[in-house]
Amino acid sequence: MDSKSALRSTLVTVLAFASVTGGTASVASAHVEDDSLGSWRTGATAAITAEGIWTTGASAIVTGTWHPAVKPVKSSPRRPTDRNKRIALGLVVQRAWSIREFRCLDSLWTRESNWNHRAYNRSSGAYGIPQALPAGKMRGAGRDWRYNPATQIRWGLMYIKGRYGKPCGAWSHFRSHNWY
Repeated sequence: MDSKSALRSTLVTVLAFASVTGGTASVASAHVEDDSLGSWRTGATAAITAEGIWTTGASAIVTGTWHPAVKPVKSSPRRPTDRNKRIALGLVVQRAWSIREFRCLDSLWTRESNWNHRAYNRSSGAYGIPQALPAGKMRGAGRDWRYNPATQIRWGLMYIKGRYGKPCGAWSHFRSHNWY
């Protein structure tokens, strides 16, 4: 991934997280050298066009609070009300994955366990939010894997990253094979 893509991905993730949490995103410092991405000016607010292109002038370093200039889309993501989903959203954002990836993860784990960290499949022995099989595999993420949803989610995201790259890859596999 080149620097332009990495910066765009980071900024989109910050924007998405701010819109999901309903707050503002603080940016400690940002430096944009390519005018095709746009730039930041000290004390100015950044604007994003409908095509997702930043609009401002020459490159500079900015410290402060960033407020999106665009209005939220009608179907803007909402902050999940379920505790386990909020934990997962935070971990997805930490990995700089998009909100689309979180939606795929939500669909996947809703079908697997309905986000229940104590879900148990009697026929296969799969357990937890990610339905790990055998369940003891989650031990690698923490000793409290049986009852801690955060540990199960961390393990599930590591598993998805290692096997499918991202949650949408796992969701795509699940839709075609009915397992992941």
